Amino acid sequence: MNPFAALHHHPGRPLLLPNAWDHASAVALAEQGFTAIGTTSLGVAAAAGLPDGAAATRRETLRLARRLGRGRFLLSVDAESGFSDDPDEVAALAAELSALGAVGINLEDGRPDGTLAPAPLHAAKIAAVKAAAPDLFVNARTDTYWTGFDRPAPETVRRLDSYQQAGADGVFVPGLADPAAIEVLLGQLSVPLNILYTPAGPPLARLAALGVARVSLGSLLYRVALTAAVETATAIRAGATGPVAASTPGYSAVQGLYRG
Repeated sequence: MNPFAALHHHPGRPLLLPNAWDHASAVALAEQGFTAIGTTSLGVAAAAGLPDGAAATRRETLRLARRLGRGRFLLSVDAESGFSDDPDEVAALAAELSALGAVGINLEDGRPDGTLAPAPLHAAKIAAVKAAAPDLFVNARTDTYWTGFDRPAPETVRRLDSYQQAGADGVFVPGLADPAAIEVLLGQLSVPLNILYTPAGPPLARLAALGVARVSLGSLLYRVALTAAVETATAIRAGATGPVAASTPGYSAVQGLYRG
């Protein structure tokens, strides 16, 4: 079992995966002891002035993977839906990411219009990726809880079963936050379950007790950073004299992230 996959198999100690959007954010997280870091497609897209989830950031995603893939941490890349509905093209992307040093890929079945891709199509992408890059950890995401299903649980199980059979190494259900529903789903899976952390949902310790294997932070860190930047600027404009936190790194510290 490769080191990244092994991080998903420590009962009671889920992998907490923070998600970076550029080199500095990734290295700063690594310096705090995070051995595995993901990317956030929203952060990558927003930083480039592009829409998320619309297959618009293939170039930016590869550029970031090229920068981060040989770092001191294990890198998992959020590749939206693979930037294509052609399984062969998605497989080629996965092989390129693997060659750049990525150890994981996140593939989602949600579409920009709020619908879901047909489960057989998403399963075909997963199978193609595993054939092209067998060492890449495929985290198969379903957006059933984000697309307005009246009863998302049965559709979630149906889709995840298909994705597991196609070779997914783990599955991801963002929007699922009810502890009872998480516990039921865990009993129906044969691969690790990834849950998206939300401030209004269960804390990390509760998710660990349930048996969740991986907890992702998604775009949360990017959104917090964006909020802090805007609040600091507006506070200074309003006349505040000390709005910057004492823990804010200085110029040399941030410059040192490049050397890292």
